Amino acid sequence: MRLIDELNELHDDYAMKIEAAVGRDDVELGEQLAQGYEDDAIVLMAEREGLTHLLPLKRPVTHESSLHRLARRLRPSRAA
Repeated sequence: MRLIDELNELHDDYAMKIEAAVGRDDVELGEQLAQGYEDDAIVLMAEREGLTHLLPLKRPVTHESSLHRLARRLRPSRAA
């Protein structure tokens, strides 16, 4: 299987889990799952490319991934 196919499957699996967690109003779990996807995707890429010696990655700046945005968008809005 190609790396891109594995990453797409991993993304789809996490996206379903995030949607389910947020649907149960467990936004914290949704955020944890979004971070878990990023971590798992990085490990998968490093393993496939023979770059595991670079792990763990040091991230100087926090960024918002597509799954983090998904978790935030699915968060129920709190009306005043």
